[in-house]
Amino acid sequence: MSAEDTDLLSTLEQRRTLLAAPGQQELLRDIRRGIEKESLRMDAGGLLARTPHPAAFGSALCHPSITTDFSEALLEFITPVSESITDTLEELERIHRFAARSIGDELLWNASMPCHLPAADDIPVAQYGSSHSATMKTRYRLGLGHRYGRKMQTIAGIHYNFSLPPALWAVLNDGNADKDTITDGYFGLIRNFRRYSWLLIYLFGAAPAVSSCFVNGQSHALTKTGEHTLYGPYATSLRMGDLGYQSNAQKNLNICYNHLDYYIDTLRGAITTSHSDYERFPGDEQLSSGLLQIENEFYSPIRPKRVTASGEIPLGALRRGGVEYIEVRCLDVNPLLPLGIDAQQIRFLDAFLLFCLCADSPLCDDDANSSIADNLSKVVNRGREPGLMLCDTEGQARSLSDWGDALLDDIAQFAEILDTAHGESRYLESCATQRAKLRNPALTPSAQIVDAILNRDGGYHPFALRLSQQHSKTLRDAPLLPSEIHRFADLREDSMEQQAEMEASNQGSFDDYLTRFYEQYQTL
Repeated sequence: MSAEDTDLLSTLEQRRTLLAAPGQQELLRDIRRGIEKESLRMDAGGLLARTPHPAAFGSALCHPSITTDFSEALLEFITPVSESITDTLEELERIHRFAARSIGDELLWNASMPCHLPAADDIPVAQYGSSHSATMKTRYRLGLGHRYGRKMQTIAGIHYNFSLPPALWAVLNDGNADKDTITDGYFGLIRNFRRYSWLLIYLFGAAPAVSSCFVNGQSHALTKTGEHTLYGPYATSLRMGDLGYQSNAQKNLNICYNHLDYYIDTLRGAITTSHSDYERFPGDEQLSSGLLQIENEFYSPIRPKRVTASGEIPLGALRRGGVEYIEVRCLDVNPLLPLGIDAQQIRFLDAFLLFCLCADSPLCDDDANSSIADNLSKVVNRGREPGLMLCDTEGQARSLSDWGDALLDDIAQFAEILDTAHGESRYLESCATQRAKLRNPALTPSAQIVDAILNRDGGYHPFALRLSQQHSKTLRDAPLLPSEIHRFADLREDSMEQQAEMEASNQGSFDDYLTRFYEQYQTL
């Protein structure tokens, strides 16, 4: 065993012992989570819907549970923060059931890579009304369309929000739970997440194929099957690769996660520095010509987050209050599951994130960042390839299966602690399920999807359409309680009233509003 492995286990053991001590179980049960899940609307034949945001959903700008992402057709379902996995998934299911019953003949496309798409210019950009904040959201999306193409923006994913209660931070830090201590702890988690996120891509990647209409002339190394499908024989998540949320302009963007100050400075620089390629786009169809228009444009598998006040920039919120939670952004929508995610995956995520939090987390340098990017690319494109070698944290070649087994040994320690806290065995059972995937790649979602495409459905689109139709029927056939119907009706009305109030309270021109927004970056 290497010296680094010894140090890592020593750090893990120390923090594991703190978490496993009597009296901490209640705090571990207070871990908070939330889910944001995206789904395209499509017509009955599997073509992207070009209809406006359904009236039954109310205001996409103000509704707390149902909004849109890039396109009018890209729905985003949001659960409230909760300490309960069961409550989180039950609420996500209720939102799905309501949505499925409220879109007429349309269906929810339950996969990350999109359904059949029209010409790029015919993909409708999301609309939010006439308030200044609504105009900003739409203009930002128009800018994304110019920079990366509208088709790329139809990719869907799942975001998993995770936070610890302050008292648990105190346990891990000798009673100290001030904002700087918590922020440093979250940045340590983020650095380790970036080191080891390849494991999540291997275990849960569910986007190994795509319809050829999406690629539209882009260079790729995918294999063609049938008339309209491209796939990677060993791929796991094309969404996380060059065909997904990647940008040549961002490839040299070196955002630093070593400290909050560095993170703010490097991200602010990307926002406030004009990029020559973007200066040619119409000024009223993007927010700025910066390399990034705003923070959200930076594509990263994980983000530090804090809830913003009205009109506040995300970096300003982080400067003001430190990191409040982290947002995991590398999760595909699993088309094999009705909601795209299930409790078993969430339990593993919780144990994995606790491991990332408690393991030693050295600061990153250029060499480490290069290895992180290379490992991720290999697993995205070739994750199930027999004998695939990665570069471990010591710079040594190591097989994916061997390194994954070692990581699961450590993650299982935290799964056991969580099982003790909840009086169950399902966290360790989830770890066992993931270990089986390392031993047998055929058990991974990506392998199951490729198998179904090649041996049952004959293509990606018929595969995902079949499952989406099944899931939609199941959701529609499950009745909502009258109280749930009334709740969604109230949310609709409340959201419309809030939007009307925002539109009535517009002051000054939109250009003045945008100027005030960007001035905040100068005072960070």
